[in-house]
Amino acid sequence: MSDIETLKQENRVFEPPAEFVKNANISGMEAYKAMCAAAERDYEGFWAQLARDNIQWQKPFTKTLNEADAPFYKWFEDGQLNVSYNCLDRNLANGNAGKTAIIFEADGGQVTRVTYKELHDKVCQFANGLKSLGVKKGDRVVVYMPMSIEGIVAMQACARIGATHSVVFGGFSAKSLQERIIDAGAVAVITADEQVRGGKQLPLKAIVDEAIGLGGCEHLKHVVIYQRTGANIKLVEGRDLWMHDVVAGKATTCEPEWVDAEHPLFILYTSGSTGKPKGVQHSSGGYLLWAMLTMKWTFDIKPTDVFWCTADIGWVTGHTYITYGPLAVGATQIVFEGVPTYPNAGRFWDMIQKHKATIFYTAPTAIRSLIKASEADADVHPKKYDLSSLRLLGSVGEPINPEAWMWYYKNVGRENCPIADTFWQTETGGHMITPLPGATPMVPGSCTLPLPGIMAAVVDETGHDLPNGQGGILVVKRPWPAMIRTIWGDPERFKKSYFPEELGGKIYLAGDGAVRNEQTGYFTITGRIDDVLNVSGHRMGTMEIESALVANPIVAEAAVVGKPDETTGESICAFVVLKRARPTGEEAKQIAKELRDWVAKEIGPIAKPKEIRFGDNLPKTRSGKIMRRLLRVLAKGEQITQDVSTLENPAILEQLKQAQ
Repeated sequence: MSDIETLKQENRVFEPPAEFVKNANISGMEAYKAMCAAAERDYEGFWAQLARDNIQWQKPFTKTLNEADAPFYKWFEDGQLNVSYNCLDRNLANGNAGKTAIIFEADGGQVTRVTYKELHDKVCQFANGLKSLGVKKGDRVVVYMPMSIEGIVAMQACARIGATHSVVFGGFSAKSLQERIIDAGAVAVITADEQVRGGKQLPLKAIVDEAIGLGGCEHLKHVVIYQRTGANIKLVEGRDLWMHDVVAGKATTCEPEWVDAEHPLFILYTSGSTGKPKGVQHSSGGYLLWAMLTMKWTFDIKPTDVFWCTADIGWVTGHTYITYGPLAVGATQIVFEGVPTYPNAGRFWDMIQKHKATIFYTAPTAIRSLIKASEADADVHPKKYDLSSLRLLGSVGEPINPEAWMWYYKNVGRENCPIADTFWQTETGGHMITPLPGATPMVPGSCTLPLPGIMAAVVDETGHDLPNGQGGILVVKRPWPAMIRTIWGDPERFKKSYFPEELGGKIYLAGDGAVRNEQTGYFTITGRIDDVLNVSGHRMGTMEIESALVANPIVAEAAVVGKPDETTGESICAFVVLKRARPTGEEAKQIAKELRDWVAKEIGPIAKPKEIRFGDNLPKTRSGKIMRRLLRVLAKGEQITQDVSTLENPAILEQLKQAQ
């Protein structure tokens, strides 16, 4: 039975605990249905009221939704606000000044706490420092930082002065960084000397130097460096400055730059199915609203909660559920540096126990690796730790398989914590389909139902609704405030990628397949419909990896497919044709290692193929098209049952069965 069939037949249902329902922000299914009905009845009125109730506007908006230039939708466009003001100053005014905003735990276990007042002062000082360097409203700033309080400060400081930040994950290579600096037209890069992960010190500033050295970054004026490890690094005179020097003597107040609701808060690059990364552009007003609402709805946030999202600020999850959402609702949150398995695989459970986390939000990849670790070593099993502070669990990044869900529910939540299995994307700004912890009965492996105001549906290739039980394409039929506004500098690609003409040009195409349960209407995500892989919750275009492989001087051709992996969800399998004879034995292993290292250098370690298979050619039709569906079957180790009569070279399939 296929994974999809298994999920469709999943019939275990878990009701939210009665005590949780009683105190929930959205309590019971009737309350959820009433909110959905309100959105159906008066869509614009529904969002307008939420925006007025949740955001502090410097200038109130009078226009809610502008659809005149669809799909370039505008929300609250004549309103003015500042996102940093809403996250920080508001908390000083409402009695949260002395409340802990961030509990930061470094890779080595050292803990630093900052209050809302201290965080506000740090952000204002750095904002003033950036202004002194000439960074102004509308400028783009690339952030290439380790997980740190300083990383959050850098993002908030950009928001405060109206500069648009573009965070690049610290695992990306110099070439990937260079591409993003150029595409964004960044005037500054904020980085660190090094980052620390799993006890290892890894360079950041050296990679920035290498990226700039690749050329095309003439618009870049400054590199600001946070001193994380004290490593001996090279400073370029007139360009490079230490962060501590930039903030020295600066005032701890900084008047926020009031911006229009549609002002770009950030650009975040995500992989596309063609090689060039896409700069997903998000607004200020609509994005902030959804970050706040999903904190209140999905995470049922309360003033006494200690919230912990384990993501990196280099991904959208770290933007919405570390840098913006928790601060905008005045929460106390944990931020951690490092990896879940260092100093041992009990790190997450130890931190929950130590910091009394009440809400824990992590990825299925992490859960699966910790299941494996706890089976191998009873000392790092969650049962060995006091996790009684937890009241809610969350899952993010990819669908969670039912058995991992059950393990999480039983061993971490002790069958007492609802699990918010959240479906969303970089492009959506926040959660789209997820159980509400005080309302929705949960089914392992299903993200259940859309949030109020999200008009999700499953359709065929022509945009027609499909009956429940029939798999199809996931779409959202109406615009919502936090949605992507455009692809930076490429509006045509934006329309083609997300609002294709085949679907009418106004319906958002998620790029995922989905199926709805025949009885409940619950959604289950069945995987990408394009050539984008999901490895450990990180999206990577197959084209991007293929382009990196073919850029190697010894490679003639490459095709990349995904393969199910019980730890990472999906792993990368590359089929490679060299410009010389096909290698075998030890030589094949050696070349495979060299190519893996090459991809790591070109894109980053997360893009390294787990398997490389060499062939004299790739399976192609007589018209020259690579038969990727056959490669997917080979990668899984399954028998080819499809018709291969259209292949120009069927014998090649035998060669490509061998993995390196």
